[in-house]
Amino acid sequence: MKNAKVLSLMLSVLSTAVFAQDLEQAKKAIDAEQYDKAKKILKGLVKSSPDNGKNFFYLGDVYLREAKVDSASMIFNKGLAAKDKGTLNYIGLGQIELDNNKSAQANFDKASANIKKKDVEEMLLIAKAYINSENPDYKKAIEIINKAMLIDDKNPGAYLAMGDAQYGNKNAGEAFRAYESAYEYDKSLLIARVKYAAIQKGAKNFTDAAKLLNEVIAKDANFGPAYRELAETYYLWGSNEPAKYDEYVKKALQYYEKYMSLTGYSVESRMRHADFLIVNKDYKALEIEANEMKKLDKVNPRILRYLGYAAYENGNYAESSKAMSEFFAKVEPKRIIARDYLYLGLTKMAEAKKADGTYDEKIFNEGVVELNKAVEKDPVIAAELNPLGQKMFKEKLYKNATKLFEVAVKNPKSKNYFADNFYLGYALYFDYDPKTSPKDQLVKADAAFSKVIELNAATQDAHLFKARANEAMGTPESAKVALAGYEEYVKLVNAKGDAEKAKPAVKKNLIEAYTFVGAHYANSADKAKAIENLEKLLAIDPTNAYATKTLKALKA
Repeated sequence: MKNAKVLSLMLSVLSTAVFAQDLEQAKKAIDAEQYDKAKKILKGLVKSSPDNGKNFFYLGDVYLREAKVDSASMIFNKGLAAKDKGTLNYIGLGQIELDNNKSAQANFDKASANIKKKDVEEMLLIAKAYINSENPDYKKAIEIINKAMLIDDKNPGAYLAMGDAQYGNKNAGEAFRAYESAYEYDKSLLIARVKYAAIQKGAKNFTDAAKLLNEVIAKDANFGPAYRELAETYYLWGSNEPAKYDEYVKKALQYYEKYMSLTGYSVESRMRHADFLIVNKDYKALEIEANEMKKLDKVNPRILRYLGYAAYENGNYAESSKAMSEFFAKVEPKRIIARDYLYLGLTKMAEAKKADGTYDEKIFNEGVVELNKAVEKDPVIAAELNPLGQKMFKEKLYKNATKLFEVAVKNPKSKNYFADNFYLGYALYFDYDPKTSPKDQLVKADAAFSKVIELNAATQDAHLFKARANEAMGTPESAKVALAGYEEYVKLVNAKGDAEKAKPAVKKNLIEAYTFVGAHYANSADKAKAIENLEKLLAIDPTNAYATKTLKALKA
């Protein structure tokens, strides 16, 4: 009996040690972004040790990282029944509450209700929930981590979490120090070095970031996140040094391929790669990657997003339309991003184009609605509409160009705001038909040219077209605005000298301007100004019949 008891105790201790070892392996796999490997280990632990709630918590956490909320929720709820540490799963459920913009406090209170005074595990996991949530609260996380550090000031996990929280709170200096401390207390914590390098990358210290990441690889050549971070570092490095762009982007793609090989070409790592390909605008590779992902996971709507984006950029508009329509039908509304609306709008516009080069206005307008949603959600996207608007303008599809530029100018901070207003004014003016167009079309054109002038008063063509739009309005008030516009145009051209005036297009515009100004003053009985402008008109156009005849009448 005595020997049996000893044997039983030894087996129990051995089983606990094996469990702890397996759980640590799962945690390391999570840090290494090897989610498929982590899930395999954790699923085995859940089956073999169902009384340990940690197994359930970490498995649910992996599902959360993969945005598989239903699976995560199911695992957390099952984990609540575990006798040992089952309450950890309230933390996972709490993070889901945070993701849904709800209070997680009740769940967090349940998780920490019976913890020992010197136990910081629950505190740190709650802090991480605040950090990792789709609606993060970094200040709350920092507050909780500081309390944990009062209990255990040498806990490497606490410093790692503090680094994440401080970085999220836009305090890079504090994040640096926290990641350094995490690594000092645990030299196996390579993710701390990777995150340290990520801050260097963000500060454009590309040489230091690459050096640090290569040091990580020297310690563990199979640590995937280091290669992912190297890929992103070299891409940004190349973007900041155009002469090396091709060389560095090639390196970046090689590092990303290595990252995917180390993470088992999982859907999650492929998605990170797909996000990188979007940033790099490598849409041919993106379409190949998306189709590979579709073979692995036929229900994940993010894959349809990638297919929709890539197919549009590669000119496969029908495929893009199919993918984007299916994406919007499947995705949770809260997961729709501005770029999704952008591509849905662009795809509709592409489909609206008919064989004769014109557009089906109904479908085109549906596309405009989606573009408006995109810019409302993320104003930065407005800057991307200029090339397409210019293309429509050059094809003399002025009405369509107008609608596109009306969306583009909704962001005054756009890098193309000046040009977008100019083209908006142009499109409105050239599309105007006195017989069919509403008068307010010219008012809108005037407003667009006025904005251009506000941004740069020396833009001579803005004054010219503002004058033309007001002349076309045909009211006494608009005639005065037209006069001022033509006079300012003349003034700006003359200030540039003879070379500018000698340009054929400019000479033609000057004739137009002097004719309007001369006629205006002749009709308003300002004889001196009329003669002055008509004589200038004759100087550049000696055979001008109107100037000759009117001057003769004025001098009679």
